[in-house]
Amino acid sequence: QELMDIDTKPKPSQPPWFERHVQPCVAELLGTALFIFVGCLSVVEDSGGMGRLQPALAHGLALGVTVAVLGDI
Repeated sequence: QELMDIDTKPKPSQPPWFERHVQPCVAELLGTALFIFVGCLSVVEDSGGMGRLQPALAHGLALGVTVAVLGDI
């Protein structure tokens, strides 16, 4: 009778296939597209004497935004 009193925990259900396969791929695609798009625009729109600083800051900002927005996925 003591064996029947043991609480059995249900197994956690796996997330649907969309969250396991499609969502990470879409997040990777969007993150890479944003990173490359911002990086290319920072080089094309070079203002005066900024040199290498502007592309470096733009890539850093794009990476930070990408991680902040898509980091949970």
